[in-house]
Amino acid sequence: MSHSIAFQGEPGAYSHQACIQTYPGSTPLPCRTFEDAIEAVRSGAADLAMLPVENSTFGRVADIHHLLPGSGLHIIGEAFVRVEIALLAVKGTPLASVSRAKSHPMLLGQCRGFLGQHGIARVTGADTAGSAREVSELGDPATAALASPLAGEIYGLDVLASGIEDEGDNTTRFLVMSEGPDMTRRGDAGMMTSFVFEVRNIPAALYKAMGGFATNGVNMTKLESYMVGGSFTATQFYADIEGHPEDANVALALEELEYFTSEVNILGVYPRDPRRD
Repeated sequence: MSHSIAFQGEPGAYSHQACIQTYPGSTPLPCRTFEDAIEAVRSGAADLAMLPVENSTFGRVADIHHLLPGSGLHIIGEAFVRVEIALLAVKGTPLASVSRAKSHPMLLGQCRGFLGQHGIARVTGADTAGSAREVSELGDPATAALASPLAGEIYGLDVLASGIEDEGDNTTRFLVMSEGPDMTRRGDAGMMTSFVFEVRNIPAALYKAMGGFATNGVNMTKLESYMVGGSFTATQFYADIEGHPEDANVALALEELEYFTSEVNILGVYPRDPRRD
Protein backbone atom coordinates (compact mmCIF):
# COMPACT_ATOMS: atom_id res chain seq x y z
CA MET A 1 0.00 0.00 0.00
CA SER A 2 1.36 3.41 -0.96
CA HIS A 3 1.42 5.99 1.82
CA SER A 4 2.13 9.68 1.88
CA ILE A 5 4.60 10.38 4.70
CA ALA A 6 5.29 13.78 6.22
CA PHE A 7 8.80 14.53 7.50
CA GLN A 8 10.64 17.59 8.80
CA GLY A 9 13.30 18.96 6.46
CA GLU A 10 14.03 19.38 2.78
CA PRO A 11 14.13 16.64 0.14
CA GLY A 12 17.31 14.61 0.71
CA ALA A 13 17.21 14.96 4.52
CA TYR A 14 17.91 11.83 6.61
CA SER A 15 14.20 11.79 7.54
CA HIS A 16 13.44 11.58 3.79
CA GLN A 17 15.83 8.62 3.59
CA ALA A 18 13.97 7.01 6.52
CA CYS A 19 10.64 7.34 4.61
CA ILE A 20 12.04 5.70 1.45
CA GLN A 21 13.85 2.96 3.36
CA THR A 22 10.86 2.06 5.56
CA TYR A 23 8.09 2.47 2.98
CA PRO A 24 9.53 1.99 -0.54
CA GLY A 25 7.17 3.49 -3.11
CA SER A 26 5.67 5.95 -0.63
CA THR A 27 5.18 9.65 -1.37
CA PRO A 28 7.36 11.74 1.01
CA LEU A 29 5.97 15.16 2.03
CA PRO A 30 8.66 17.65 3.21
CA CYS A 31 7.53 19.96 6.07
CA ARG A 32 9.21 22.99 7.63
CA THR A 33 8.86 21.97 11.30
CA PHE A 34 8.01 18.87 13.38
CA GLU A 35 4.69 20.55 14.25
CA ASP A 36 3.91 20.94 10.53
CA ALA A 37 4.63 17.23 9.93
CA ILE A 38 2.26 16.26 12.77
CA GLU A 39 -0.40 18.70 11.50
CA ALA A 40 -0.15 17.19 7.99
CA VAL A 41 -1.33 13.84 9.45
CA ARG A 42 -4.02 15.46 11.59
CA SER A 43 -5.42 17.36 8.59
CA GLY A 44 -5.29 14.34 6.29
CA ALA A 45 -2.64 15.84 3.98
CA ALA A 46 -0.42 12.82 4.84
CA ASP A 47 -1.16 9.29 6.06
CA LEU A 48 1.88 9.05 8.33
CA ALA A 49 4.64 11.16 9.91
CA MET A 50 8.29 10.04 10.24
CA LEU A 51 9.82 11.73 13.31
CA PRO A 52 13.39 11.31 14.63
CA VAL A 53 13.46 10.71 18.41
CA GLU A 54 17.06 9.87 19.21
CA ASN A 55 20.52 9.51 17.73
CA SER A 56 23.17 7.00 18.88
CA THR A 57 25.88 9.70 18.96
CA PHE A 58 23.94 12.76 20.15
CA GLY A 59 21.12 11.43 22.30
CA ARG A 60 17.56 12.61 22.06
CA VAL A 61 16.03 15.00 19.55
CA ALA A 62 14.51 17.17 22.28
CA ASP A 63 11.45 18.85 20.72
CA ILE A 64 9.82 15.57 19.82
CA HIS A 65 9.24 14.37 23.39
CA HIS A 66 7.22 17.49 24.10
CA LEU A 67 5.21 17.10 20.90
CA LEU A 68 4.41 13.39 21.15
CA PRO A 69 1.92 13.25 24.05
CA GLY A 70 0.07 16.38 22.91
CA SER A 71 -0.02 15.47 19.23
CA GLY A 72 -3.06 13.19 19.40
CA LEU A 73 -1.23 10.84 17.02
CA HIS A 74 -0.30 7.21 17.67
CA ILE A 75 3.01 5.40 17.16
CA ILE A 76 2.56 2.52 14.70
CA GLY A 77 6.21 1.79 13.87
CA GLU A 78 9.86 2.47 14.57
CA ALA A 79 12.77 2.63 12.13
CA PHE A 80 16.51 2.62 12.80
CA VAL A 81 18.34 4.45 10.01
CA ARG A 82 22.10 4.40 9.56
CA VAL A 83 23.41 7.97 9.09
CA GLU A 84 25.88 7.72 6.21
CA ILE A 85 27.57 11.08 5.60
CA ALA A 86 28.81 11.97 2.11
CA LEU A 87 30.93 14.89 0.87
CA LEU A 88 28.96 16.35 -2.06
CA ALA A 89 30.29 18.82 -4.63
CA VAL A 90 29.44 20.33 -8.01
CA LYS A 91 29.79 17.75 -10.83
CA GLY A 92 33.35 17.19 -12.04
CA THR A 93 35.00 18.63 -8.88
CA PRO A 94 38.18 16.83 -7.69
CA LEU A 95 38.49 16.38 -3.91
CA ALA A 96 41.65 18.55 -3.89
CA SER A 97 39.60 21.59 -5.05
CA VAL A 98 37.34 21.55 -1.98
CA SER A 99 38.41 24.00 0.73
CA ARG A 100 35.21 24.24 2.82
CA ALA A 101 32.26 22.02 3.68
CA LYS A 102 28.84 23.28 4.69
CA SER A 103 26.28 21.43 6.81
CA HIS A 104 24.28 21.28 10.04
CA PRO A 105 26.67 21.69 13.05
CA MET A 106 25.81 18.14 14.17
CA LEU A 107 27.18 16.64 10.93
CA LEU A 108 30.23 18.93 10.87
CA GLY A 109 31.08 17.64 14.34
CA GLN A 110 30.81 14.02 13.16
CA CYS A 111 33.42 14.33 10.36
CA ARG A 112 36.26 16.14 12.14
CA GLY A 113 38.81 13.45 11.24
CA PHE A 114 38.14 13.42 7.50
CA LEU A 115 37.83 17.22 7.17
CA GLY A 116 41.02 17.81 9.19
CA GLN A 117 42.96 15.28 7.14
CA HIS A 118 41.97 17.03 3.89
CA GLY A 119 42.34 20.59 5.22
CA ILE A 120 38.65 21.37 4.66
CA ALA A 121 37.17 24.20 6.76
CA ARG A 122 33.77 23.73 8.43
CA VAL A 123 30.98 26.16 7.54
CA THR A 124 27.67 26.08 9.42
CA GLY A 125 24.63 25.72 7.18
CA ALA A 126 20.92 25.49 7.96
CA ASP A 127 20.49 21.74 7.61
CA THR A 128 21.99 18.85 5.65
CA ALA A 129 19.74 18.78 2.58
CA GLY A 130 19.49 22.58 2.54
CA SER A 131 23.29 22.81 2.46
CA ALA A 132 23.38 20.40 -0.51
CA ARG A 133 20.80 22.53 -2.34
CA GLU A 134 22.83 25.70 -1.64
CA VAL A 135 26.06 24.10 -2.94
CA SER A 136 24.21 23.07 -6.10
CA GLU A 137 22.84 26.62 -6.59
CA LEU A 138 26.21 28.25 -5.80
CA GLY A 139 28.11 26.13 -8.34
CA ASP A 140 31.49 26.81 -6.64
CA PRO A 141 33.86 23.77 -6.68
CA ALA A 142 35.62 25.05 -3.52
CA THR A 143 32.40 24.71 -1.47
CA ALA A 144 31.03 21.23 -0.74
CA ALA A 145 28.22 19.95 1.48
CA LEU A 146 27.98 17.15 4.05
CA ALA A 147 24.69 15.32 3.58
CA SER A 148 23.15 11.98 2.60
CA PRO A 149 24.04 10.36 -0.74
CA LEU A 150 20.29 10.76 -1.46
CA ALA A 151 20.70 14.57 -1.28
CA GLY A 152 23.51 14.25 -3.83
CA GLU A 153 21.13 12.45 -6.22
CA ILE A 154 18.35 15.00 -5.71
CA TYR A 155 20.51 18.10 -6.23
CA GLY A 156 22.74 16.69 -9.00
CA LEU A 157 25.99 16.68 -7.01
CA ASP A 158 28.94 14.28 -7.17
CA VAL A 159 29.71 12.10 -4.13
CA LEU A 160 33.45 12.76 -3.56
CA ALA A 161 33.62 10.52 -0.49
CA SER A 162 31.03 8.66 1.58
CA GLY A 163 30.93 7.04 5.01
CA ILE A 164 33.29 9.77 6.28
CA GLU A 165 31.80 10.02 9.78
CA ASP A 166 34.16 9.47 12.74
CA GLU A 167 31.79 6.95 14.40
CA GLY A 168 31.00 4.15 11.97
CA ASP A 169 27.74 3.11 13.65
CA ASN A 170 25.87 6.42 13.86
CA THR A 171 22.15 5.56 13.80
CA THR A 172 18.97 7.59 14.24
CA ARG A 173 15.76 6.07 15.61
CA PHE A 174 12.54 7.31 14.02
CA LEU A 175 8.94 6.81 15.13
CA VAL A 176 6.17 6.39 12.56
CA MET A 177 3.00 8.20 13.65
CA SER A 178 -0.56 7.85 12.37
CA GLU A 179 -3.96 9.27 13.30
CA GLY A 180 -5.34 5.99 14.61
CA PRO A 181 -3.70 3.29 16.76
CA ASP A 182 -2.87 -0.22 15.50
CA MET A 183 -2.97 -2.80 18.30
CA THR A 184 -2.45 -5.85 16.03
CA ARG A 185 0.55 -8.11 16.57
CA ARG A 186 2.86 -7.75 13.58
CA GLY A 187 6.50 -8.08 12.55
CA ASP A 188 8.89 -10.93 13.35
CA ALA A 189 10.97 -9.37 16.14
CA GLY A 190 8.33 -8.91 18.85
CA MET A 191 6.36 -5.81 19.86
CA MET A 192 7.10 -2.52 21.62
CA THR A 193 4.75 -0.38 23.71
CA SER A 194 5.32 3.34 24.40
CA PHE A 195 3.43 5.30 27.04
CA VAL A 196 3.54 8.41 29.18
CA PHE A 197 2.54 8.53 32.84
CA GLU A 198 2.39 10.94 35.74
CA VAL A 199 3.25 9.61 39.21
CA ARG A 200 1.01 10.32 42.20
CA ASN A 201 2.46 12.62 44.83
CA ILE A 202 3.45 9.86 47.29
CA PRO A 203 6.90 8.92 48.65
CA ALA A 204 9.03 6.77 46.33
CA ALA A 205 6.23 6.81 43.73
CA LEU A 206 8.53 6.33 40.75
CA TYR A 207 10.40 3.47 42.44
CA LYS A 208 7.09 1.75 43.21
CA ALA A 209 5.70 2.43 39.73
CA MET A 210 8.75 0.80 38.15
CA GLY A 211 8.69 -2.20 40.50
CA GLY A 212 5.95 -3.98 38.56
CA PHE A 213 8.04 -4.06 35.39
CA ALA A 214 11.02 -5.59 37.20
CA THR A 215 9.02 -8.23 39.10
CA ASN A 216 7.09 -9.25 35.96
CA GLY A 217 10.21 -9.49 33.80
CA VAL A 218 9.29 -6.70 31.40
CA ASN A 219 12.29 -5.09 29.69
CA MET A 220 12.11 -1.29 29.80
CA THR A 221 14.37 0.10 27.05
CA LYS A 222 13.78 3.78 27.77
CA LEU A 223 12.58 5.98 30.64
CA GLU A 224 12.69 9.77 30.42
CA SER A 225 11.22 12.55 32.50
CA TYR A 226 10.05 15.94 31.33
CA MET A 227 8.20 18.78 32.99
CA VAL A 228 4.59 19.58 32.21
CA GLY A 229 3.31 23.12 31.77
CA GLY A 230 6.40 24.78 33.26
CA SER A 231 5.80 23.21 36.67
CA PHE A 232 8.62 21.67 38.69
CA THR A 233 6.26 19.44 40.66
CA ALA A 234 4.19 17.69 37.97
CA THR A 235 6.70 15.47 36.23
CA GLN A 236 5.63 13.27 33.37
CA PHE A 237 7.57 10.22 32.26
CA TYR A 238 7.93 8.67 28.83
CA ALA A 239 8.71 4.94 28.62
CA ASP A 240 9.35 2.28 25.96
CA ILE A 241 8.92 -1.36 26.95
CA GLU A 242 9.30 -4.62 25.05
CA GLY A 243 6.03 -6.51 24.66
CA HIS A 244 2.33 -6.01 23.88
CA PRO A 245 -0.21 -4.72 26.47
CA GLU A 246 -2.09 -8.03 26.13
CA ASP A 247 1.00 -10.13 27.05
CA ALA A 248 0.31 -11.56 30.53
CA ASN A 249 3.45 -10.06 32.15
CA VAL A 250 2.96 -6.63 30.49
CA ALA A 251 -0.72 -6.54 31.53
CA LEU A 252 0.27 -7.25 35.17
CA ALA A 253 3.01 -4.57 35.12
CA LEU A 254 0.64 -1.94 33.66
CA GLU A 255 -2.01 -2.88 36.23
CA GLU A 256 0.52 -2.31 39.04
CA LEU A 257 1.54 0.99 37.44
CA GLU A 258 -2.07 2.24 37.85
CA TYR A 259 -1.75 2.20 41.69
CA PHE A 260 1.09 4.72 41.73
CA THR A 261 0.12 7.02 38.86
CA SER A 262 -2.52 9.66 38.33
CA GLU A 263 -2.53 9.13 34.57
CA VAL A 264 -1.21 6.59 32.04
CA ASN A 265 -1.53 7.22 28.33
CA ILE A 266 -0.43 4.60 25.76
CA LEU A 267 1.13 6.39 22.77
CA GLY A 268 1.48 3.32 20.60
CA VAL A 269 1.98 -0.40 20.14
CA TYR A 270 4.25 -1.30 17.24
CA PRO A 271 6.65 -3.91 15.83
CA ARG A 272 10.14 -3.92 17.30
CA ASP A 273 12.75 -3.01 14.65
CA PRO A 274 15.16 -6.00 14.34
CA ARG A 275 17.98 -3.44 13.89
CA ARG A 276 17.72 -2.77 17.64
CA ASP A 277 19.95 -5.83 18.05
